[in-house]
Amino acid sequence: MSGIPLSVLDLIPISSGSTAAEALRRSIDLAQHTERFGYARYWFAEHHLNPGVVGASPAVVIALTAAATSTIRLGSGAVQLGHRTALSTVEEFGLIDLLHPGRIDLGLGRSGGRPPGGTAAPRPTATPVVDGFTPNGLRVPPRFSFDNVLGSPRVAVQRTLLQQPDATSQDYGEQVDDIQALLAGTYRSPDGIAARAVPGEGAGLELWVLGSSGGESAEVAGRGGLRFAANYHVSPGTVLEAAEGYRAAFRPSDELDKPYLIVSADVVVAEDDDRARELATGYGVWVRSIRNAEGAIEFPTPEEARAHVWSQEDRALVQDRLDTQFVGSPATVADQLSRLQEATGADELLITTITHGHADRVRSYELLAEEWGRR
Repeated sequence: MSGIPLSVLDLIPISSGSTAAEALRRSIDLAQHTERFGYARYWFAEHHLNPGVVGASPAVVIALTAAATSTIRLGSGAVQLGHRTALSTVEEFGLIDLLHPGRIDLGLGRSGGRPPGGTAAPRPTATPVVDGFTPNGLRVPPRFSFDNVLGSPRVAVQRTLLQQPDATSQDYGEQVDDIQALLAGTYRSPDGIAARAVPGEGAGLELWVLGSSGGESAEVAGRGGLRFAANYHVSPGTVLEAAEGYRAAFRPSDELDKPYLIVSADVVVAEDDDRARELATGYGVWVRSIRNAEGAIEFPTPEEARAHVWSQEDRALVQDRLDTQFVGSPATVADQLSRLQEATGADELLITTITHGHADRVRSYELLAEEWGRR
């Protein structure tokens, strides 16, 4: 599988007993290590009002990390366009590109804490899923409804704090179109006035759209001829429809002549399966804090995680994520990633690894890269 690149998605998690400053320094250190390990790109997510993660501004962290690395691509996974304008986004990332040309990815996300709109009906997929598994053995659980999270008071406060009073978000597809036009220097207002984004116009940014289903994001990416990231680590139950929806909507563009898909996965690798399971012990408690709309907690130690008393409701919140986290020895995890790549037809895989100890996290990426390179 060495022909399929591996990349990194980082939320900049804070480990319990640590600080936000230490988390940021450790993420920059991890980017330096993964550059040496041969990972293709390193993305930072955007999250707000989450006490256990630091990724509030991908552009700022990308700039800091770009100064500490030299070859690995750096990008957003993703900026949340729900509280941004096309112009501010293009200028911000164009500014970074001035000093680090050809290394910056601009990943675009639809949200920013949008209100819930009801759980969408599952879309049929060409790949059959029987008893929760594809024919090649990839687990695809029932889709999870995020209405509880998106309709929570915390997310409502986030929307209030991130947007100007009485502001409304631009239509997502129109916003992506405006970003493309500003980068290309072809933007015209509805009444024909040209606007030039400097910095930004002509920047060598690689544009991506991130999405968790076969809905609007996949369609926008496809019709725009853009690269697409499908989030198996966020919504494993909809990864197949996301991949297939993107390909069905794809139209060739100046960016791409054929679809290009990256698929994410939560991964923990250690020398053996038992050690990896121990390192991953805190994952369920951490996901619970996100899924119950509290906001991500600091990532616990295994001992802290084992002290948590689980209810049936808690288990139901996180079971799909626990069942689809790839945990084990290098060979075990590489086999699971191979199934994910085969089932989705991914051109690249995006790896998220969170452990309490920083050295364990670095080692996980190293072991995976070594095993993947042998295949």
